[in-house]
Amino acid sequence: MGIETVAEALEREHHEIDGGIETFSAALTGGAPDPGPLTRATAALRRHIYLEEEFLFPPLRAAGLVMPVFVMVREHGEMWKILDALDDELRDGAVGASVPGLLRDLQEQLAAHNPKEEQILYPQTEQVLSPAAKGELRELLEAGRTPAGWVCEALRS
Repeated sequence: MGIETVAEALEREHHEIDGGIETFSAALTGGAPDPGPLTRATAALRRHIYLEEEFLFPPLRAAGLVMPVFVMVREHGEMWKILDALDDELRDGAVGASVPGLLRDLQEQLAAHNPKEEQILYPQTEQVLSPAAKGELRELLEAGRTPAGWVCEALRS
């Protein structure tokens, strides 16, 4: 098996994030689930958004994909607000009453958002990223973290 491309790694992350959210959602029907899978999934989603906005979107914009990137940034802002609300609801380790609705909203956002990235933006990554940028992005996909205080582009003042 060959080395995973950046596009494949980003798509794999989509599936892993979705899986964490689905695991928590399924456990939610059974009572008081462990928030760990959801907490890990939301942290991974924040990091994923960070990587896209800081490392992938600038070269995609430069390559002429300004409108598709604009749409993704706007959608990231909508998801970020849901992530903030989920963080507030899970802050004390308990699952607040609004969590099921927030999860539903997040899953709907992701179901609409991810295919657009996977079909429109990700196929361009091999052409627009330099070898050095691909290497850096792969390293960040494996071990990178969202910098403290970083906020998605759509919500910056």
